[in-house]
Amino acid sequence: MSRQVSRVDTLFLHERGEDFAVVVRRDGGRVFQGTLELKQTSAGPRPAKFRVKRGDSEEPQDPSSFVDIAREASRIRISQQTSPPNRTALSELLDGYQLDALVVRTCRYCASNGRYSPITDETAIATDREYICPDCAKRELERELDFSTGTGRLTGAAQQRLEELLIETQDLDRITDLLSGGLDPDLTRFDTVSATTDEVDLVETTTLDLHPKLQELLEARFDTLLPVQSLAVNNGLFDGHDQLVVSATATGKTLIGELAGVNRVLTEGGKLLFLVPLVALANQKHEDFTERYGDLIDVTIRVGASRIADDTNRFDPDADIIVGTYEGIDHALRTDKDLGDIGTIVIDEVHTLKEGERGHRLDGLISRLKYYCATRANHRRGYDGAQSIYLSATVGNPETLAERLQTTLIEFEERPIPIDRHVTFADGREKVDITNKLVRREFDTKSSKGYRGQTIVFTNSRRRCHEISRKLSYSSAPYHAGLDYNQRKRVERDFGNQDLAAVVTTAALAAGVDFPASQVVFDSLAMGIEWLSVQEFEQMLGRAGRPDYHDEGTVYLLVEPDGAYHNSMDRTEDEVAFTLLKGEMEDVMTIYDESAAAEETLANVVVAGKYAKQLNERMIGEVPTKRAVGKLLEWEFIDGLTPTPLGRAVCRHFLSPQDAFMLLDQIRNNVDPYEIIATMELEDNE
Repeated sequence: MSRQVSRVDTLFLHERGEDFAVVVRRDGGRVFQGTLELKQTSAGPRPAKFRVKRGDSEEPQDPSSFVDIAREASRIRISQQTSPPNRTALSELLDGYQLDALVVRTCRYCASNGRYSPITDETAIATDREYICPDCAKRELERELDFSTGTGRLTGAAQQRLEELLIETQDLDRITDLLSGGLDPDLTRFDTVSATTDEVDLVETTTLDLHPKLQELLEARFDTLLPVQSLAVNNGLFDGHDQLVVSATATGKTLIGELAGVNRVLTEGGKLLFLVPLVALANQKHEDFTERYGDLIDVTIRVGASRIADDTNRFDPDADIIVGTYEGIDHALRTDKDLGDIGTIVIDEVHTLKEGERGHRLDGLISRLKYYCATRANHRRGYDGAQSIYLSATVGNPETLAERLQTTLIEFEERPIPIDRHVTFADGREKVDITNKLVRREFDTKSSKGYRGQTIVFTNSRRRCHEISRKLSYSSAPYHAGLDYNQRKRVERDFGNQDLAAVVTTAALAAGVDFPASQVVFDSLAMGIEWLSVQEFEQMLGRAGRPDYHDEGTVYLLVEPDGAYHNSMDRTEDEVAFTLLKGEMEDVMTIYDESAAAEETLANVVVAGKYAKQLNERMIGEVPTKRAVGKLLEWEFIDGLTPTPLGRAVCRHFLSPQDAFMLLDQIRNNVDPYEIIATMELEDNE
């Protein structure tokens, strides 16, 4: 035995029951482990039995071989967890052979499993009134995660975050508490987004030369314009210059489009077209504009809620302001509707250009609107086209986008107050309880300006809105597109009067919610069954904190480890959380595959005929026109540069080529029309 263990680095001894664990290490690795029993003799403690572990069993050895090993060891260590009487017995044993040993602080978990792992004040991790090594603490953390979620899996970013906190705090119990929805701010705080302020000379409203009725309304509301509004005015807003306005949520972008559009309606007669991506947002803007300007001018709405049912009941093409969804206005262009003389086009949420299906349709719509206005200007004396104003809170490549849109860039980066961003882990059942604690804590505090803290809770479905709201102990209300006008206005009024501690809303309304909240809580990081993008996330968290009300904003992400909301999701919520928190703003650019290129080229042929190639060339994304035209000819959607009846039908109903072929196949196979409709609508919602 002594020959096998020559050049022993460390002999480690640890009390285990009535005997001692023996660990022999050499060259940084364990040679073997065994068990030592002592006996009392007249000369003092001596080895009684010595067994060496071989696989799952222990083989007896000559007790004297233990002494040989000890003599070969460069150092002998006794664990501090060994009881004082047994430490004394081991020391007396070694003294009898003129050998010295040191008592060292070690990880009990390691020692009990035959591993030598000394720990120091810098490396010891506290747990359950004792200290263990970082490796064992990480393994215990994984076991706790397995117990909490049933999976034991975390993404690399989440795992790294927890391990960093573990090493930083040296307290395993605090970290496992975080996995159960703990709200220790020193642990949940991911970072603080500092307040930043750009110096801008504010424009006084009395210096503007607007239509008298609009001027009167504006002066009654404001003494000065906000910084981004002042920048827009000083850069030619009222001189008809096209602008791309990029500024954070709640900095006043919408008013820029309103002022330019309404002033032109009143002075020159060209109507304002205000476009948004969602029906819910269109409804909200229609209500806002009707309330604000309804006594001066007519307001109407044009949305496209379904392929098979075009909502035209409320649409008045002669109105001065047309609020519409992208699809609603595009449908009017594709079906040759007369929208009249458009003086101002405002496209809100222009970063939608980067999104899959909706992105290429917005790209095509912008090009088709420009063509509509230019063609009308060529044929109508006194009409010189439209001013285009594009609005977004979140663009990663504003200079490039402004160049592609041929606009003046108005960029204002300001965060008037800081935002603390927090992450805590919880499963779906725990999230409501945690939200309740956060809402209560926030509402029970007041800012230096005298306002209670109020919360916006974002979740991924209308049903979940009601579920959360019902379970909050302080006054709250759901807020989503399914509520009628009076219900929504009541919620807005109650929140503004500080009668509500929280509103619970869908992520889909994030762009339109305008509540003065101090705190935002993410119950979910999904919008429906799609994960939030960095742009969407930034817009939503930007709702936390208003300089006129609050000293700081607070954001909480309630993250379910290994959680997802649909089997089509290829990532988990913990992975998404740290991607969003660390993510850089994505570039806004439209990417065209064969299907998207064919769909937009067909729409341009329907609207512009032989000029379709020019429309393709002025789009943001690069459209492979020659290949797209070839495919449209092959599919018999066009004849030359004229749409066929089939092509017109495909274009009118916003069908992708794949949808069109599926529809044709079902018709030819005599599938019941209602089944076809149901299938199409179901696929849209998946």
